[in-house]
Amino acid sequence: MYDIIIAGGGPAGLTAAIYALRAGKSVLVIEKNGFGGQIAFSPKVENIPGTKQISGAEFADRLTDQAMALGADVELENVTSVEKRNGVFHVSTEEGSRFEGKAVILALGVKHRTLGLPGEQELIGKGISFCAVCDGAFYTGQDTAMIGGGNSALQEALLLSEVCRSVTVVQNLADFTGERKLAQALLEKPNVRVLFNTIVTAYDSENGSLTGLHLYNSETAQEQHIRVDGAFLAVGLSPANQAFSGLAKLNDWGYFAAGEDCATETEGLFVAGDCRSKVIRQVVTASADGAVAAMAACRYLEQ
Repeated sequence: MYDIIIAGGGPAGLTAAIYALRAGKSVLVIEKNGFGGQIAFSPKVENIPGTKQISGAEFADRLTDQAMALGADVELENVTSVEKRNGVFHVSTEEGSRFEGKAVILALGVKHRTLGLPGEQELIGKGISFCAVCDGAFYTGQDTAMIGGGNSALQEALLLSEVCRSVTVVQNLADFTGERKLAQALLEKPNVRVLFNTIVTAYDSENGSLTGLHLYNSETAQEQHIRVDGAFLAVGLSPANQAFSGLAKLNDWGYFAAGEDCATETEGLFVAGDCRSKVIRQVVTASADGAVAAMAACRYLEQ
């Protein structure tokens, strides 16, 4: 029986583990893929306070090592269900394991939607990125592409236009789906061009890094190839919270509808990080959630 079981080993989950362990609680962290979460795929991170520059992989390793050094137990498994019976949480995994805890923190993160093209996964972090705030500065003076036409894509394309030589926005529809004001601001940028009714059909690469995009215009049936140093995907995020909706309410987009206190309607169950409804999803906000959720879980246990 653990004091706290944490589902998710990204910045939110590992920060929660560190805070809970320092408060004298026993902690199990269950992560389905690799510890560190999506930050581990970023080649350089420069927006962590107090750290000028670090690779995402090194940051993930440091965070994991810190939690384990404090005494966290870890399991590489996929949590599929959480049930609360007689005041005890029963956590089950896809691999068939069963764990019991007095409190649970769900820090499941989200997945960036991708285009599903050949070679895409291998190019993530090597020319394909998801966050212009995080990685845009690495393409200063270079040619980039933004794939998508919603608010996130427009905002990030505007950011890229301030530092990149050129930004090609590739939108599969006949117009943007984001706010008109953002769209107008983007269209006024001299170094931005927009290709509507256009999809990416393939990636080009050399020595393991992205070098270009193959495009197809569904209106004209024309194909073209453009050379780019980097491509940013903004085609949506996908939370994986549905399996836990019986214990924690979801909003219309599938995120946990919990406030800044990270509490759910189920006593002893907390949510943290990108899986929670929020405006900004960055490593610092995920870690902040982890600290808040851990302290809330500790208060719950001490009641």
